[in-house]
Amino acid sequence: MVTKVDPRALPDLVRRPIVTEKATIQLEDNKYTFEVAPQATKDDIKAAIESLFDVKVTKVNTHKPPRKARRVGRFMGHRPQYKRAIVTLAAGDSITLFPDV
Repeated sequence: MVTKVDPRALPDLVRRPIVTEKATIQLEDNKYTFEVAPQATKDDIKAAIESLFDVKVTKVNTHKPPRKARRVGRFMGHRPQYKRAIVTLAAGDSITLFPDV
């Protein structure tokens, strides 16, 4: 079942780039990591990245990491659930995550 997403809603699916040690190492393989909306599908993420950054996406991998427990005093809770997308770009394409200041 393929659902059509409004093109105006695509930029809202990609929330922020994730900058960790592993994500920076993957930049050498032309893979970029983003936090995305939990309801976003791989096709939605691909369309959003291609329209936002004008690049060609070859592959999208997604996963939801487990929620971490969080304690505040005697009250126990959890951090919010989020979805992570690892986007592989075509050869020759790149995204500037850190523009020169």
